[in-house]
Amino acid sequence: MDRRVRSRSTNRAGSCQGGESRGVCQGPVRVCAAGKRSSPRFVTSCEVWMPESPPWHPRLLHRPPGDVVELRVHGVSGGDADDILDRPHVQRVAGDHKGGFYRPREGYGDSRGACGVVLETYRWSELPSGAAARTLSLVFLLPFMACNAAAWMRPRAKISGGVVWVGCRLVGLSLTVLYVLSFVGVALDLLACKCMSRGDCLAGRTWLSWLGGQPVGLRMALLALVPVAAIWVLWLAGSRCGHWYHNFIPPSGTTADTALGAIGTQNAMPGVGRLHAIHVATGLVVLDLSLITALWSARGPRLLDVVLTACAVAVFCVSVVLLCLPSVIDAAAGTPVINGVLRALRSAAVAVTIVVIGRVAFDRTEWPAGDGLPGHDVAVVLLFGAQGTLLALLGIAALAGRDRRQGSRPRLRGLGAPLFACLAVGLAVSFATEFNYRVSDYLDRDQPTPDVLPTSPVLPYKWTMFGFFLSVIGAAVAGAVMVVLSWRHRRRTADGIVARDFPEVDGGTARRRAQVRDAIARAHFTERLGPLAVTYCCVVALSLGFTAAALAELQPSVAAEGLVSLPSDFVSAGTQFGSYLMALLFVGLLFGGLFAYRTLAFRRYIGMLWDLGMFWPRAAHPFAPPCYAERAVPELACRISMLARQGRYVLVAAHSHGSVLALASILQLEPYVLSRVALLTHGCPLRRFYSTMFPAYVGTDVLSEAGRRLGWRWVNLWRDTDPIGGWIFTPSGTGDDASRRPPEVDRRLRDPQQLDARGNDTVWPPMHGHRPCVTDDRYEAAVCELSERLRTG
Repeated sequence: MDRRVRSRSTNRAGSCQGGESRGVCQGPVRVCAAGKRSSPRFVTSCEVWMPESPPWHPRLLHRPPGDVVELRVHGVSGGDADDILDRPHVQRVAGDHKGGFYRPREGYGDSRGACGVVLETYRWSELPSGAAARTLSLVFLLPFMACNAAAWMRPRAKISGGVVWVGCRLVGLSLTVLYVLSFVGVALDLLACKCMSRGDCLAGRTWLSWLGGQPVGLRMALLALVPVAAIWVLWLAGSRCGHWYHNFIPPSGTTADTALGAIGTQNAMPGVGRLHAIHVATGLVVLDLSLITALWSARGPRLLDVVLTACAVAVFCVSVVLLCLPSVIDAAAGTPVINGVLRALRSAAVAVTIVVIGRVAFDRTEWPAGDGLPGHDVAVVLLFGAQGTLLALLGIAALAGRDRRQGSRPRLRGLGAPLFACLAVGLAVSFATEFNYRVSDYLDRDQPTPDVLPTSPVLPYKWTMFGFFLSVIGAAVAGAVMVVLSWRHRRRTADGIVARDFPEVDGGTARRRAQVRDAIARAHFTERLGPLAVTYCCVVALSLGFTAAALAELQPSVAAEGLVSLPSDFVSAGTQFGSYLMALLFVGLLFGGLFAYRTLAFRRYIGMLWDLGMFWPRAAHPFAPPCYAERAVPELACRISMLARQGRYVLVAAHSHGSVLALASILQLEPYVLSRVALLTHGCPLRRFYSTMFPAYVGTDVLSEAGRRLGWRWVNLWRDTDPIGGWIFTPSGTGDDASRRPPEVDRRLRDPQQLDARGNDTVWPPMHGHRPCVTDDRYEAAVCELSERLRTG
């Protein structure tokens, strides 16, 4: 017998009273194969062993072999386990409160589902959520999350995909540089230089006035600790791997032959640690170069200054080169040389920072600090120009790598990487601009934002405010044009669907027919978001390039009036409005992130974008929120395997984003387990969103491979009124690969089921859209069909 280590569990799943005898264990016990503890997270391979004859819940554990377990996996809207199972009394049988498996309690009414299946649900909604403080902190990491998701949206083509992968990592590094420069602008440019050189700014502010009479170098050195503290906060954020890892033992030795199925099977922390070292070192040298540039402008270069500059530039160049080598960053086990280089890189950055801050503190050279931090405006312009160039290169690579075999629709196919990279850069620039201007408003005692004041931020930030205004206007105009131009076609398509579903025309239901038609037309607008996304990306990239005008000290109003004859008052009003829009965006994200994970009803509207970003492991930015799929996917796969080893059949019923978790878990299963598994999806976004945005990981080949492994025991239910979910292979069940799969995989549900309820109800039959189908009779029919197919082989 293999040597086993049994961990004692104190949760509701069961407990072990001690000893090695199976007879004294109450409930399921976690059994781990003894192994080397090489990492706090990846320590052993683990499974859940169910006792053969326990006294605990005999009716739950003593089911005859061949029982079918309907394992439900919810979507982003989540919900409590009793709501998902539609049973008032439930109990947790495995997992914990963050990610647990629940079943109805025996003896409290009917605990079985359709055709006698055993009901069970995997509730994972608490994995990406948390306390209010943690949720608010994730809002500040939103640009990093969007950049990380962009890397996973790379094209299928090898060369283009590699360019996009490296480009997203460089964009992520630029976000870290912008993060540090925003704190440098506030602490060194606005406070140490501009405000402390003016008596009217220090008046009535005792917390600043004590530094006003000190030498410029000393106050700059002291306030340089603010950006250092900001980098330290990111350091801590990157060191935390997730609030749920401490209670989870990932499996070891599990392999997967698909990229999607590999999520959670490998330790991703070494790669995150390498990115972490590179980003921290880069952030420190950005602060060092800002301080050294100020010294050079004040008294000219000295030998030590040249040496420090050379060291800082060398650290930055090495960091960029390492990011351009995916084989170095993504290696499961780094070589001693690479590990030594990374340690030396971080140590050198820390040492240079200490020497630079000390040198600045003891420098007594006076210079006109009231003009601001020397070279800071140039640094911001160079950064914005580099970001615009990277976004343009990402767009070119994504267009070159698009899979032409997929046809022209959906129009967003292959363009997810530049779109999300633009979203990340746009959010980061908005945060940095708003941060600097809000501090400036406080220092200048709420003077008008467009005015040039002694305590105003550097000019490039004013250009970004006007650019943000243009991007919002451009996206709004593009969206309105797409709505108008596509409305006739979408309405004509919806009319055909309504006429097919409800051929009988009745004057009393004309209004309801129009409502159903409009709902279908709105749902089909999802397919036409391409031009809107392309317009936003182009305006963001051009806006970043326009900031170069700040080098010539051109105000947006003056430049617009001289170049394109726009009234200066209009540009000033647009700049002011852009500032308000940035503030509104920040406040909206703040409260949206809070309510999204504190209020389940609110989460339904913005949760998909949030869960989509946190689903993917950290590969482009180490300070992105931790990936919850690294637990959810292997945990769900382990549960399915355990039920199959008990001789049961497993029907995985997944809704919305739960379909992605289910697909990734199924791709990790062994052939013996797969022969006892079927899949039922509803409201499934696999084709409509994931196959479009992540073609290299959730392409049609991956979906077909999953169907073949399951023996095509797969039913997908979809509605025309659903703006998120849809069909997976073909809407009619026929197509290019119809010879390799049965035509009944995709099944369209008429929504609503009836158009007229007169005589039976007081209200019209509801339209369900993206809601789960578990209360639908057609869902129960699909459960019965798949259960029968499992039992009969």
